[in-house]
Amino acid sequence: MLHMSLGIGELIVRAAVVYGFLFIALRFVGRKHIGELAPFDLVVLLILSETVQNSMIGGDESLIGGLIAAATLIVIAQIMNWLSWYRKGVERWIDGVPKVLVRNGHCFRSVMDAERVTMSELTEAMRLGGCSNVADVRVAMLETNGRISVLKR
Repeated sequence: MLHMSLGIGELIVRAAVVYGFLFIALRFVGRKHIGELAPFDLVVLLILSETVQNSMIGGDESLIGGLIAAATLIVIAQIMNWLSWYRKGVERWIDGVPKVLVRNGHCFRSVMDAERVTMSELTEAMRLGGCSNVADVRVAMLETNGRISVLKR
């Protein structure tokens, strides 16, 4: 239970590499699919649960190894939070920037295609925003949390 089959350094590197890979992969998935979680928060939740689960059920993983990997993930998440708070360029890289989908009744199809937002998703957001027609929309934005916000004319 307490005997580690891997060294501490290797556990830290493994956790950091998996974190980085999943963060980059989820960044390319697109913000509307991630939902309300910031990408780095989602990565931590996914990996942390798997890391702790492996150390609890035994097998080849030790308790100490699982705790070291979990601590590494938490430290990385805190560093990312700190960097995004103090460096706005890093925040834009981590969270992205809002994208304009509609401005003054004109739909930007290229942006919608790039962000994989369907017309039905846009019309649903317009209905929730009190607009029945694209011409009624002053601006519709795909926010960094994946939601579409709509302002009426």
